[in-house]
Amino acid sequence: MKMKTTLTCLLILLATLGFSQAKDPKASALLDEVSAKAKAYKSIKVDFSYTMVNVKAKINEEKVGTLFVAGDRYRMNAAGQTIICNGKTIWTYIAASNEVQLNTLENKDDALTPSKLLTSYNSNFKSKIIKSADAAVESVELIPNSSKNFTKAVLGIDKAKKQVRSFTLFDKSGNTFTYKIKSYVTDAPFIDSDFNFDAKKFPGVEIIDMR
Repeated sequence: MKMKTTLTCLLILLATLGFSQAKDPKASALLDEVSAKAKAYKSIKVDFSYTMVNVKAKINEEKVGTLFVAGDRYRMNAAGQTIICNGKTIWTYIAASNEVQLNTLENKDDALTPSKLLTSYNSNFKSKIIKSADAAVESVELIPNSSKNFTKAVLGIDKAKKQVRSFTLFDKSGNTFTYKIKSYVTDAPFIDSDFNFDAKKFPGVEIIDMR
């Protein structure tokens, strides 16, 4: 599901991972530093752009969106959908059909929360520093240790700020997903209602409870 792929990649992008089994000590140290810095923030809010390119299928799509993360809670808006999680329940609102799907956040590998990604991905990749076209950016290539639905990913990390600026994912279907951070705000204020779906604000919304 494209929206799930987008969310997963952005959570990785924000939470960026410590990779204890990385063979490149420099890459491992850099990722640990970026990860520690990201976890220290109370919240992170970003505006982003993303593209999906498949040369063979002649696909070149570009979208924009926003993501607001506070611990295991998040809110993402992109491509006509809003995904909200309060740490227990996930709401997926589809504007075109004015419907919202409810799911329980389960304690398993694909449960999409930054804290779970920070731990479950900790030993699943090998990383190394690769050449970057931008002198201000350190590029890190990530190769999964076991079979995944993608072959590799490349992180672009701001050398000075130690923040992820871009994330490119290459999947086995020939798709290339590229995510670029346009703005990055840390410790933005938030309230509980930011991470809960209020049906009263969507007159006539169809609620599909899949819990």
